[in-house]
Amino acid sequence: MGLLQAGDSFYPTGSYAHSFGLEGLVQADVVHDRATLKDFLWLSTLPTLRQVELPLAAHAWRALAEPDWTGVGELCLLSSALKTARETRIAADNIGRQRAELVATLRRQPLAVEYVRRATAEGWPYSPAITAALEGRVLGAPLPAVLAGVYYAAVASLLSAAMKLLRVGQNASQSLLTEVLATAPDVIAAAEAVPLAEIGWSNPWLDIAAARHERADSRMFIS
Repeated sequence: MGLLQAGDSFYPTGSYAHSFGLEGLVQADVVHDRATLKDFLWLSTLPTLRQVELPLAAHAWRALAEPDWTGVGELCLLSSALKTARETRIAADNIGRQRAELVATLRRQPLAVEYVRRATAEGWPYSPAITAALEGRVLGAPLPAVLAGVYYAAVASLLSAAMKLLRVGQNASQSLLTEVLATAPDVIAAAEAVPLAEIGWSNPWLDIAAARHERADSRMFIS
């Protein structure tokens, strides 16, 4: 139940205010309807989940078992370094910090409190994926459940943003969500096996859109 709570839009992480580059792609007319939105999900979102966010969460979940604080700190730095656009780094840091502080406050569990203390003292960038791993450890959730939560939250958040940016209604968004969720078992299984040295995914298309979005004349989302 705790993972459901943390992944719900009612949970105050601030993720509703971000499109993570999608608004920039809409402004550039790269994404403009259901078909191009689906392309974005398959060509950008799923590879990023498979090669970056889910492997980061998996490695963090394992590191937090001991806990290996040196390893956790290195993962935090890696997570930030993999986000090329400044706007995206700041968005991830804000959401990750809010989630970490919430789990430390709501659960009052020593692991979460110590993570926030160390991140503050050592200047670790926060990461939504690593915070999700922390939540999983605090709640005693198995790794597949943690990764499923990360997967669902990422896709649902983007589709929620898309409904505000495009002429895509709830039915079309739910049909896309259903299609994307069907790929979850394979993506999660592949992500669990990604070695630390192979975490990473380059998408200049999205990075440029996110960088341009920062200086847009008007915008609906922070990122």
